[in-house]
Amino acid sequence: MNRIQQKLRYLLATALIGWLAINSAVVSEADPSNPGTRKSPDWLRSAVVYEIFPRNFSKEGDFNAITARLDELKDLGVDILWLMPIHPIGEKMKKGSMGSPFAVRDFYAINPDYGTTNDFKRLIEEAHKRDMKVIMDIVAGQTAWDSVLMEQPEFYQKDTNGVIIPPNPGWADVAGLNYANQDVRSYMIGMMKYWLRDFGVDGFRCDVAPTVPVDFWEAARTELEKINPDVIILADAGAKPALLSKAFDVDSSWGMVYTLDKVMSSVEPAYYMRESWEHTDQQFPKGALHLRFTDNHEETRAVARYGMDGALAAQVLMLTLDGVPLFYNGMEVGDATESTDPALFEKMPVFWHPGGRPPLRDIYRDLIKLRKQYAAFYNGDVVWLQNTAPGEIVSFERQDAKDEFLVLINLSSRRVTGSVELSNMEGFVPVNINGTPNPVDTLLPDFSLTGYGWYIYHRTVTK
Repeated sequence: MNRIQQKLRYLLATALIGWLAINSAVVSEADPSNPGTRKSPDWLRSAVVYEIFPRNFSKEGDFNAITARLDELKDLGVDILWLMPIHPIGEKMKKGSMGSPFAVRDFYAINPDYGTTNDFKRLIEEAHKRDMKVIMDIVAGQTAWDSVLMEQPEFYQKDTNGVIIPPNPGWADVAGLNYANQDVRSYMIGMMKYWLRDFGVDGFRCDVAPTVPVDFWEAARTELEKINPDVIILADAGAKPALLSKAFDVDSSWGMVYTLDKVMSSVEPAYYMRESWEHTDQQFPKGALHLRFTDNHEETRAVARYGMDGALAAQVLMLTLDGVPLFYNGMEVGDATESTDPALFEKMPVFWHPGGRPPLRDIYRDLIKLRKQYAAFYNGDVVWLQNTAPGEIVSFERQDAKDEFLVLINLSSRRVTGSVELSNMEGFVPVNINGTPNPVDTLLPDFSLTGYGWYIYHRTVTK
């Protein structure tokens, strides 16, 4: 089992523990003594994150190739660029021919394959000119085996024989850092301050955040806010409300990803999506913000897992639910190049001009515009609705004081007809999304959806 599979198992096991927890565990999270969730900035709630693996984003595999495509990303509707680790990669114990970017040799340096410090600064400056923010991936729990920090063996976790060990037995290419050592904490905070202060990055995505003590992340945030009060920090974690209390702005909704995989493979019915969402809503304090995604560097591409139409339907769900939607590089063209293992350890660039795809970029651009235009999608309520085909169809409303949107998505490959439980059907009109067909000639509350079909309806709230 490779590192990605081990990590996914760890994160999903954490989510499943929460899923299976008895009611008393949920009540404890809602206890008045719970400090709750930090207030994330309002702009983040309407934002779209775009994850980039610099090595595979282009054939060149460098910062300049990213800078050259900033206008395309801005046109798509991207607000935040998340760069996977940009540091030199360890050679000792590396996986594949190139090694994992998560096996960092020097946290203060830039991978020479990606370019120079000036190239990186230019990327950040050009992104800022387009009102986009840039966050770096930080792998705080581990280093490569030939890291510069190996000169200080007291920085590392050790077994009973005093031998340095990985943070997880399955992650053979990395060594675990020891956060019981205060010097480790000071070093890592100083490093994050360096990138924030000297390069102007806007924040960090923190890999496997639960492997590092929560109080470290809270201390780090306090120090980082002294440099940039608006710093944003994303936690690679699920089912850990404490991380969102003081340290992080948003986490990764791994429980929902796990449920989506089960539903899309017909192992579980579609109504499990609602149950997963409701469980998280009960587990976390009100206002908690979650990253919504179907595709990233740790998953086989969504188009390979779900098929082209299924991948689109799944991403429509993530764009219309609450939370912060994520795109992984190449999603907007339906790229099916390998991801995770082996692409994490090899050079396997995105193929930007595949044939036989629907106009995904146009569809996603329109959906992002819709989401940004109406606050109901990012500040409004999620109201789940019953329907007569709960095994295949998810149905819900997004609403605020001004607007209501009805979303119907078929998460199966079969055509499904039925009706949605809607007390008032007056005024709903289909939303026109470029590149998609209009709803067939049925009147709400009835619907007829092709395999992986979806419709969005809108009406203005009348007083």
